[in-house]
Amino acid sequence: MSSKIIDLSVPLMTGIASDPPEFLPEITYVTNNEGASQLAGSFPGLTAAQLPRHEGWAVEFVKMSTHAGTHMDAPYHYHSHMDDGTPSLTIDKIPLEWCVGPGVKLDFRHFPDGYVVTKDDLVTELKLINYELKPNDIVLINTSAGEKYGQDDFVDSGCGMGRQATLFLTSCGVKVVGTDAWSWDAPFIHTQKKYELTKDASLIWEGHFAGSVAPYCQIEKLANLDLLPSFGFTVISLPVKVAGASAGWARPIALFN
Repeated sequence: MSSKIIDLSVPLMTGIASDPPEFLPEITYVTNNEGASQLAGSFPGLTAAQLPRHEGWAVEFVKMSTHAGTHMDAPYHYHSHMDDGTPSLTIDKIPLEWCVGPGVKLDFRHFPDGYVVTKDDLVTELKLINYELKPNDIVLINTSAGEKYGQDDFVDSGCGMGRQATLFLTSCGVKVVGTDAWSWDAPFIHTQKKYELTKDASLIWEGHFAGSVAPYCQIEKLANLDLLPSFGFTVISLPVKVAGASAGWARPIALFN
């Protein structure tokens, strides 16, 4: 049995800047007092006053996208088909073997907001921590966005992963990656400025789109990556099985022996 478990997920909340405005989740809370009337209504003749403490069920109604909170993106999120023409996997088709594996944390908190991580950056960091990637490793990217979840600048914070960096990871047999930023790619506000100057469409969502070469899943909006060592732990990240969906909510954890 593992001696230590670290929760790598953020809490799903309303009223914080966790997403762009059009993607913010909405949660309506029904309290135990309010639920008493609902419960009593299911039994003719029963009143809320007859229930223990005059309370019934507490229930929450949630309106949100599959990309709200900590979640795992499936290959279908970034392309309907792979480059070889095969249909991209939806989240309910992801092999569970992908979702459990040795964790590797790369600390890129020193990179400025909007920086696009390169293959050379990955190679340099792997040499620094003296680690060689293996198939089915789960690679987690610790960015400066990790400590800003819920703050007004969260969505615009942190570095992102470039196309060549992503292809390097998948070429090593990595199937699942993760970041504590809003997206695997650099924040859009920074990419927009680069596109305005260059009109180079290849800069847009380059890390995601690289997945059409070799399929992989991204866990986004992780938490507590600063508590992890560079390696020596196991990651478990099981996505909710939403039929035909581009993503599923997840509560990933890190296990230490």
